[in-house]
Amino acid sequence: MSSTPDDSPRRAAYEILLRVDEGAFADLVLDTVLTRSRLDGRDRGLVTELVYGVLRLRGRIDFALEQFCKQPLKRLQPEVLRLLRLGAYQLLELDRVPAHAAVGTSVELARELGHPQATGFINGVLRSLERGKEQIDWPQPENIRRYLQHVCSMPVWLTKELMRLLPNAEARALGEALALPAPHSLRVNTLKTDRAALLEQLAEAGHQARACRFAPEGIIIEKRGEGPLPGNVEGHYQVQDEASMLMAHLLDAQPGQRILDCCAAPGGKTTHIAALTENRAEIVALEKYPQRVELIEQGAKRLGCEMITAKEWDLTEPPQFLEEHSFDRILLDAPCSGLGVLRRNPESRWSKSAVNIRELAELQRELLFNAAPLVKPGGRLLYSLCSFSQLETDGVVAEFLEAHPQFELEDLRETCPSDWAELFTEKGTLRSYPHRHDDMDAFFAARFVRSQ
Repeated sequence: MSSTPDDSPRRAAYEILLRVDEGAFADLVLDTVLTRSRLDGRDRGLVTELVYGVLRLRGRIDFALEQFCKQPLKRLQPEVLRLLRLGAYQLLELDRVPAHAAVGTSVELARELGHPQATGFINGVLRSLERGKEQIDWPQPENIRRYLQHVCSMPVWLTKELMRLLPNAEARALGEALALPAPHSLRVNTLKTDRAALLEQLAEAGHQARACRFAPEGIIIEKRGEGPLPGNVEGHYQVQDEASMLMAHLLDAQPGQRILDCCAAPGGKTTHIAALTENRAEIVALEKYPQRVELIEQGAKRLGCEMITAKEWDLTEPPQFLEEHSFDRILLDAPCSGLGVLRRNPESRWSKSAVNIRELAELQRELLFNAAPLVKPGGRLLYSLCSFSQLETDGVVAEFLEAHPQFELEDLRETCPSDWAELFTEKGTLRSYPHRHDDMDAFFAARFVRSQ
């Protein structure tokens, strides 16, 4: 009987990678497959490792395969190349998987999927890779372009972006950081508990965790125990990256204020604002898609956030149901390229392009321009996104200020804790990077104040 995604982790990983190649989001498909599977905890971990590893390191894997494959990879059947990548990732990156298992399961999977004619070819390439992997002539860091592409697994367009943004040594460090798995971080829900208490609970449950360096509510899970994390059902925490946690602090919302979160789903920042204002601020959360509005409402209920009103709205149209000059604080965490969270959404490396960046920058300008009239005189508008692209960050900020003389760019260094100083640029905007700032995601934020 052929294996199915229910009982074979490698088959499950293959099916997920197939769906991603067809345009699906890896995290959503992975969650669906694991929810309906009969896999045990160890095999679930292997599926996750294979899916995210192959997507994250596809450029590195392909460089290695090219050394041992007599045909150009682009001429191979997609099914065969997918199988080769799965096998090669195990040979190159997973020491705990014996070489014979990595090769043998890839060959067997080809047979089960109806490609018996490819089994000899797959076997030959993977065995050659196993024998010769220590002799691969990897590009050296001095050749920064090839190093970023073939060691750090960056597509050509993204390699160019990093090299424009940072000096070579920094571009290399950022590329290396983005090739590693993302940390598992939690935001403590201060409406229900505090960080010290949750750290104690985690330790008692057998998990190794530590406090984040910058975010006062942040926790990094360094090593999970066998059981679940305590406090999930009770709403004691929200899974959220440390950089994302900083955005609610930068908004500087206060109890009694009226606050708008423009692109709010899934609601992590919205509920964080509610916690920081102790459920004493009126929060309106807009989201384009109805099912994502439900996510905000579900998260708010789980975390005990009582003053959030979630509404379906596409902010490419001015929200005429909201009065002009009626909000003290507005957060626009804009849809973006996600370059700063490539570790969490690794398929973005291969599905995005420089053209997408330009289109996204136009969308971000439109959203920012539609949000601006809603800010009260003296109120603040925070523009944030998980990208380091110049077009999406400094480019959008410059165009906004040119078109809106009633707004000024604030220097965030003047109002933030002194130990956050390294997070800010000379202009007073925030730019976080994993290789500089305790492995947090790469985020950007700029805050504007309305003078009239």
